[in-house]
Amino acid sequence: MAKRHWLDPLARQLLRATGQIPPAQIPPDQIPAAPADAAAERERERVQRELVEQELVEQELLALKLQHNPALRLEDAEAVGRAAALGWRLDVNRATAADWLRLPGIAADQVDLLLRLQAGGIQLSGADDLQRVLDLSDALVRRWLPLLEFRWYGEPAAPLQSATRVDLNQASSQEIAGLGLDAPRLSRLLRERSRSPFRDLADLQQRLQFPADLVESWIGKVSFKQGPAGPALPPGGKGTTRLRQPSTGA
Repeated sequence: MAKRHWLDPLARQLLRATGQIPPAQIPPDQIPAAPADAAAERERERVQRELVEQELVEQELLALKLQHNPALRLEDAEAVGRAAALGWRLDVNRATAADWLRLPGIAADQVDLLLRLQAGGIQLSGADDLQRVLDLSDALVRRWLPLLEFRWYGEPAAPLQSATRVDLNQASSQEIAGLGLDAPRLSRLLRERSRSPFRDLADLQQRLQFPADLVESWIGKVSFKQGPAGPALPPGGKGTTRLRQPSTGA
């Protein structure tokens, strides 16, 4: 029988507890490692906290930008999500041109169509209606969706003053100049429409390459009848009688 050590395990535990001998030292290679999944979980939590903190900073920055520029255009899906988190919403059946133009990827002619539908009492009931009316891609609809609200109203929106719209295919040069065109751009527009009438704002922008903000400022102010173009009167000239063909489109 092997000879026992003079200090049995119980005695050693008592002496360690009273501080009379140092605690047992465990060799580093015998220290049990934390489970790999626990370490990975801690890393995921750390990364998640950093992402949340970064997103809060981005939301605060966007809030400041919107405060200084209420007409700020949202650049991408991330900006849309942040605006939604800040509580901003777009009421589809009552939105103004400025509201619509905040959305990334929307075109001026699409905004003009939405305003004309609104003025005509047509209301959209959901994202499918909006996608069909504007011929939007699935990706673009998903990008806008966090901001969109589809409220139903018993009364139509206040009608646009369509009588004041300038028909860019028929109007005189004086009328068109009133939209803020300088002489060189006015001449280009008159020359281009003499070749063929403009279909809509998108067609005009593609053919003339005017600044986007200028074209967007015409939303709700212009129309595009498809009869032959009216006479190109010089600025300051007197009015003249024009014969117009019946309209075949909006």
